[in-house]
Amino acid sequence: MDAFTPITPARITTSVWQLPFPVGHVYAIALPDDGYALVDTGLPGSAPAILDALARIGGRPEQLRQIVLTHSHLDHMGSAADLVAATGARVLAGALDAPYIRGTAPEPVPAFTATERTLYEGIMADLAAAGVPPLRPTAVDVELHDGDTLDGWPEPVRVLHVPGHTPGAIALHLPGSRLLFPGDVIGTGPDGGRAVLGPGNVEREAAIAAFRRLAALDDVDTVCVAHGEPIRTGAREVLAAARPEEDWL
Repeated sequence: MDAFTPITPARITTSVWQLPFPVGHVYAIALPDDGYALVDTGLPGSAPAILDALARIGGRPEQLRQIVLTHSHLDHMGSAADLVAATGARVLAGALDAPYIRGTAPEPVPAFTATERTLYEGIMADLAAAGVPPLRPTAVDVELHDGDTLDGWPEPVRVLHVPGHTPGAIALHLPGSRLLFPGDVIGTGPDGGRAVLGPGNVEREAAIAAFRRLAALDDVDTVCVAHGEPIRTGAREVLAAARPEEDWL
């Protein structure tokens, strides 16, 4: 596992790229003002690889305008502080997760199932062996709530508060592109053909309800997951076939 090697961006749409990592994919979005936004920031230590990937799609550090964090876990906010220091980007995050991201309140501990705990302990051991640096908190410039919209994107972006994985977890829905950034509410298998409930939730029943809310969205063909492969076509059918109540028991 190496969070520090340059990565090859994968184009999802004309304005969205996946920056694939072993743990916690990042997504880059080209903005109309010649800038860029990121959805999540990977593990601590990922900033150089992210900036290298941004350069590969034509972006310079000073063009990074926004960092949207779907939630507070270290594989999503891990490099936010370093990226802010390098670029001056503003950080946006769900209001209820903002204290954890700022480091002013302790993050709730997930209610792991036995299977999830084994998975979590294995990942954490791998991260320690890989020398991933400690998590650094960062300021949150904009606290997001359900029903908010993001400014400056190529099209309207709806913010959905989807608690359960963390108290303040958010998803981003782009109806015009029929695209969804679900954070860790939804994960997929290696081919993107099966959707599962993300593991490690602070409140499992709320996370299942959040999954069902996202699965019921009409305007979704593509799901840009953080773990697994993106669902590039037929997302509604894939999500309708999912059984989040039965995953990660």
